[in-house]
Amino acid sequence: MNATQTGIIAGLVLGLAAAQSFTTFLVTLAVGVIGLVVGRVIDGRLDLGDLFGRGRDR
Repeated sequence: MNATQTGIIAGLVLGLAAAQSFTTFLVTLAVGVIGLVVGRVIDGRLDLGDLFGRGRDR
């Protein structure tokens, strides 16, 4: 199991544990997506510099 899979599973489990109300599905989905992104960054499959833009050298 790589870091991406671990991140998504951890995010989903934490989302289920934290959300015990009407919005359980949405909170779980959001935390799962966050876990997926963190896992991809750890695996090196996602570069946050590309998403947010790199600092400009002057």
